Amino acid sequence: MKYCSDCAAELRILIPEGDHLPRHVCAACGAIHYRNPRVIVGAICEYEGRLLMCRRAIEPRLGFWTFPAGFLEIGETTADGAARETMEESGADVEIEDLCALINVPYIAQVYLSYRARMRSPHHHPTPESSETMLIDPKDIPWDELAFPTIWHSLRFWMADREAGARGFHSLDLTQRPRRPIDRERSAAEEAGGTP
Repeated sequence: MKYCSDCAAELRILIPEGDHLPRHVCAACGAIHYRNPRVIVGAICEYEGRLLMCRRAIEPRLGFWTFPAGFLEIGETTADGAARETMEESGADVEIEDLCALINVPYIAQVYLSYRARMRSPHHHPTPESSETMLIDPKDIPWDELAFPTIWHSLRFWMADREAGARGFHSLDLTQRPRRPIDRERSAAEEAGGTP
C-alpha cells in the first residue's frame, strides 16, 4: 500500500502513538490503514460416504487437489462463505454442518476454517476454478497431490473423527512455511510419526 484510500496522499510506515506495531499512516490526513489476516472458509463435503474433491484450475497450486475453499466475503457468515465457495468451485449444493478445524497460518496472514458439510445431491461439475471434480472414497484421498497444508491437516482431522465415530473440533497453528513439495514433507513426517 503506497497511497491513502481516503485522500490519495502518500503513506508512511510508522508506529502510531499508543500502538505497538508499524502501520501504514497517511502523511496528509493521518488515517491509519490496518492490514489484518484474511479468513479462508472451506467445506469437507460428503455424499453417501464419499468426499467431494476439486482439482485446482487456478494458481496457486494449479492442478493439485483440494476440497472447496476460499476467501470469506464481507457481509457473510463463515458457514455461508463455505457454502458459496463450494457452489463456485464445484457446483455442489451443500448443507453446512459443524466446524471441524480452525488453522492459524500467520506466515501468510490467514485464518482457515473448515466445516463438515452434507451434499444435498450427488451433483457436481468443473467450474472456472476447478478443472475436475469428483466424489471419492475417503481411502482414495490423493494425499500426495493435495494443494495446501491446511487441506492436508483438515482432512486428517476429519478422518480421525470418522474413525473414532465422533465429531471433534480441532485447532492448529502452522507457524512455519512448509517445504515444497507437500508430498515429500508428508512422507518424512509419517516416517517420523508426525504430520507436516
